[in-house]
Amino acid sequence: MLRFAKKFYRVLLLIGICSAISVMAVEDQDDTNQEKGMRVALAMATFAGGCFWCMEPPFDVLEGVVSTISGYTGGRTKNPSYKEVTSGMTGHAEVVQVRYDPSKVSYETLLNVFWKNIDPTVKNRQFCDVGEQYRTAIFYHSEQQKKLAQQSLQKLMKDPRLPVIYTQIVEAGTFYPAEEYHQNYYEKKPIRYKFYRYNCGRDQRLEKIWGERP
Repeated sequence: MLRFAKKFYRVLLLIGICSAISVMAVEDQDDTNQEKGMRVALAMATFAGGCFWCMEPPFDVLEGVVSTISGYTGGRTKNPSYKEVTSGMTGHAEVVQVRYDPSKVSYETLLNVFWKNIDPTVKNRQFCDVGEQYRTAIFYHSEQQKKLAQQSLQKLMKDPRLPVIYTQIVEAGTFYPAEEYHQNYYEKKPIRYKFYRYNCGRDQRLEKIWGERP
């Protein structure tokens, strides 16, 4: 009788373990499906606002922004390096590519953050950085983004603080991620980042244009 009870207990234990494994597998599958659904729902936005180190932080703090990646686009050379881009010979602009959830943050909000973090009144430069690679631009990924970008530009053209606007609105092309040491530079090298940003006069100029610091 005792031997039978032990055997019966082992069978129940085995059934319990199998059931638990099945439940975990289903939960893992659900998580995977949710992750797939999130990937499908995410949208992309690409902005050129001068030094890409400085363009990541204002987007990273927004709820609904999943990631920001510094990189290069709008040029002629394939797989350009930072040295090549900063030479001004490749035609690329330094950009930040923003992956976001449209159900949590709108493209209009991203546009507003973009404008408030650039000086659109200068051509082929931003603050202390000079050259075509530091031009300002909105690289749209859809006709809807193009329409919204043009609407935002038309609105700003009526702003007396902005006598002229050089910011381009162009279709997004091939994007090349920048070298790893550039990604999240403001977090990796906070002291160097703050030193560069201050000495470049970025915040001082933005405050003068928009009446507030970003």
